[in-house]
Amino acid sequence: MKRSESMTRRMVIALTSVVALSWLIASALGVMVMQDEFAEIFDSGVQETAERLLPLIADDLKERSPEDERHLVQPADGKEYLTYQLRDSEGEVLLRSRDGAYEPFDVPLTPGFADTATQRIYTVATEDGTLYLQMADAFANRREAIVEAGTALILPLLLLIPASIVAVILVVRRTLAPVQTLRDEIGRKDSGNMVPVDDTRLPKELNPIARSVNLLLERLRAALESERAFASNSAHELRTPIAGALAQAQRLQADIPREFAPRVAQIERSLSHLAQLAEKLLQMSRAEAGIGTSDVETDLLPIVGLVLEDIGRSDKGDDRIELHVPSGGKLRGMINGDAFGIVVRNLVENALIHSPAGTTVDVHVGDDNSLRVINDSPVIDPALLPKLTTRFTRGTTQATGSGLGLAIVKHLVKQMNGSLTLSSPAMGRDDGFEARVSLPGIKAG
Repeated sequence: MKRSESMTRRMVIALTSVVALSWLIASALGVMVMQDEFAEIFDSGVQETAERLLPLIADDLKERSPEDERHLVQPADGKEYLTYQLRDSEGEVLLRSRDGAYEPFDVPLTPGFADTATQRIYTVATEDGTLYLQMADAFANRREAIVEAGTALILPLLLLIPASIVAVILVVRRTLAPVQTLRDEIGRKDSGNMVPVDDTRLPKELNPIARSVNLLLERLRAALESERAFASNSAHELRTPIAGALAQAQRLQADIPREFAPRVAQIERSLSHLAQLAEKLLQMSRAEAGIGTSDVETDLLPIVGLVLEDIGRSDKGDDRIELHVPSGGKLRGMINGDAFGIVVRNLVENALIHSPAGTTVDVHVGDDNSLRVINDSPVIDPALLPKLTTRFTRGTTQATGSGLGLAIVKHLVKQMNGSLTLSSPAMGRDDGFEARVSLPGIKAG
């Protein structure tokens, strides 16, 4: 499954890329402009130097004797930025700078600029045309200046990129905070939390979403309430005719001849099974309607006692159920009391049905907000245990039942954000069956 990409990450990458690309483009344009401007500045510098230097060299040449070394006196260290040659009208080199070439520059003796492969040379002549001064500026010097200027523009990008990432993350997170809040609120909505989304602090771009979600929640709340009401009314309507038919069958068994008694007994058993199946189906319907959670915290311990007391009055539960509650034991949660009663009833009835007659079913309330129901039984194959929570699936037993009890319990416990664990043998025993319901932790206070 492809992982969803974060909006924040996408925006950080996009904005940082735009900033970096814009800076690079601006730097490239700046380098291009500087290249032209630097060329003009260098040319101007070479021209002015040559024009000012020629009269000085010409005067100095007049004062020198032919035996003097033909170069100007300069410091012994350092490298010349500009080099020159003083040539006569025949092209012979009369004087040169310390780093100047011995061979004449390969350019004509024509006033103005001329280029070689490595230098840009400016030629200036005396008024009488007898002397020519050629000032050379190496292209390497110009390239070095451009590279240094370009580097000065690009180097800040190394700091700009991480700074932009941090700034964009802070701005985007702050800007998208209402989206995060709306997402969290919608994510908490379920069948037990239908409170409308608070749209008073949302920006106007998110108001239509919040309004649509609230309308959807209202429709869903109405649908769930209708379904729950239907399930409750159906339970009452189905119990009445089945109970009436069962009573008529029991009365008929007392009035008919003895030879028809087995058939009437079979009818009675069928009606009893139908009543149990109808009750389980209605419980499953209510479970699927999402009745597991509640908006308020409920003390569930009295519900356990009430359900066990009711089951204890039946023939199967008479003197067979023992409740174990530790000192200060509590069982609480944001759970619908009616739904938890269905869980307890199904677990205990399942234990009574599938344990030998006369054995005890132990109900333990743990100090960790859990409920354990333990009954006697042979050890069940561990591979079969997960299948017992599937609808209409029963283990290797001759006991009657619909195969829906544990499926109903699993569905409701999941809605309660709890867990159902089945184990055989039971904890601390060599045999038996244990169903453990663990509920979310108790709220402080």
